[in-house]
Amino acid sequence: MRPLPPQRYEFAEWRKAKVNLDYHVEVDRNYYSVPYPLVGETVDIRLTDGLVEILHRGKRVACHSRATGRGRSVTQIQHMPASHRRHREWTPSKLRRWAESVGPHTAQLVVTILEEKPHPEQGFRSCLGIIHLARKYGSDRLEAAAARACAARTFSYSSVKSILAHNLDQAPLPGPPDNQATPVHPNLRGPDYYAGGGP
Repeated sequence: MRPLPPQRYEFAEWRKAKVNLDYHVEVDRNYYSVPYPLVGETVDIRLTDGLVEILHRGKRVACHSRATGRGRSVTQIQHMPASHRRHREWTPSKLRRWAESVGPHTAQLVVTILEEKPHPEQGFRSCLGIIHLARKYGSDRLEAAAARACAARTFSYSSVKSILAHNLDQAPLPGPPDNQATPVHPNLRGPDYYAGGGP
């Protein structure tokens, strides 16, 4: 009999996936980076208990430790385009300071986005998108759009982008609901009517 191989057999599962625009592939609701030039390409994924290997045309292009749970992003810096590497300089506190410099509603929007995620880093993409909107539309319009988004309790980049694209930031905000008491009128029956069982 021949000796056993030096490494134990490890069961592996194979899948195919298309590389998303954010240069990640999805595996069991977690996201793993590949070199960004492969955006749009179909890749093979080899899964073991501990590793995620990604191959393109038979050549391994990425290898990651397999993430536990869901919604995790596993990203290697060398897979990122240069412009995205610069975004790594941002931290939650730096994002908050930037938002405060725009205005109180932008600050509320950014803080809420960061706090609603299990990990603040998961809100970075939305916050960096909002920074891009400030460059495109200006700080005053962004602050007005953030005020409308906060009033509607829609704390997201897509909501602010839609408000700006449709010029809703330039429309007046709706006022508070009218909480005045119902006016007295002979045809209206009040609580006394029902408490006494009628006339």
